[in-house]
Amino acid sequence: MSVQNEPKGPFPPQKQPAPGLDSAMDPPPRFRAPLYKGADKLKGKAALITGGDSGIGRAVAVLFAREGADVAVVYLPAEQSDAVEAKKAVEAEGRRCVLLPGDVTDPKFCKRAVEDTVAAFGRLDILVNNAAYQLNQSKVEDITDEQFDRTFRTNIYGYFYLAKAALAYLPAGGSIINTGSIAGLEGNKELVDYASTKGAIHAFTKSLAQQLVPRKVRVNCVAPGPFWTPLQPAAKPAEKVAEHGAGTPMGRPGQPEEAAPAYVFFASEADSSYITGEVLTLLGGETKAG
Repeated sequence: MSVQNEPKGPFPPQKQPAPGLDSAMDPPPRFRAPLYKGADKLKGKAALITGGDSGIGRAVAVLFAREGADVAVVYLPAEQSDAVEAKKAVEAEGRRCVLLPGDVTDPKFCKRAVEDTVAAFGRLDILVNNAAYQLNQSKVEDITDEQFDRTFRTNIYGYFYLAKAALAYLPAGGSIINTGSIAGLEGNKELVDYASTKGAIHAFTKSLAQQLVPRKVRVNCVAPGPFWTPLQPAAKPAEKVAEHGAGTPMGRPGQPEEAAPAYVFFASEADSSYITGEVLTLLGGETKAG
């Protein structure tokens, strides 16, 4: 029986300007999930993934493709090089991929991204709201109005804009999957604004799920703990990045390829047809959340 052996820190101290790139991380985040075997769970479907160029979003794109879905990837223009690699990875799984550069804080772009996905693939079955902005601050007084606004506009406004636009196309059996965070359940003293948005995402998930039951569209949320993604070197001091995830029982951060199967689970009618409004935590052995 194979065991998933993932890198364990401490990693080299490292810092990147926002939004951060997979390609600049040491070690690179793992997203290929070599132990995961596809079973056509998403065959013939089309998915839109925000933040799909890197981190967890890229790993989700790869596994969706392995399960038979075509994938549209939304990302910031500064992340173009990562997006190209994500596209190659999806196409290596035998599926189509379109790249949609833009900013999810812009409602017009969100609507256009949905429409471009439908134009490319003829349909939209799955929306993954995953793009996020994070910047650690040890004192609330250091959170500028600009930072607070950017965090909320990226992390919750963008989810709202995309869900609203996607619902014009999502069929019965469609799925919306939001990325929350353990910070939204337990809080985080250095992430006051970010944790607040993640709590809002959890409530958004549960509320929208209740509303969409009659339309047979399921809405769920994956809430990761510490994962090895570009969000970390872009958000926190280099020395803290080196120890990211060390405090978990497993003693390491999760790798994107370890999160992606949870998104497949929520996207697949075969796996989760009776599940909506749930928040699934991925915590590396922690057994408390909220």
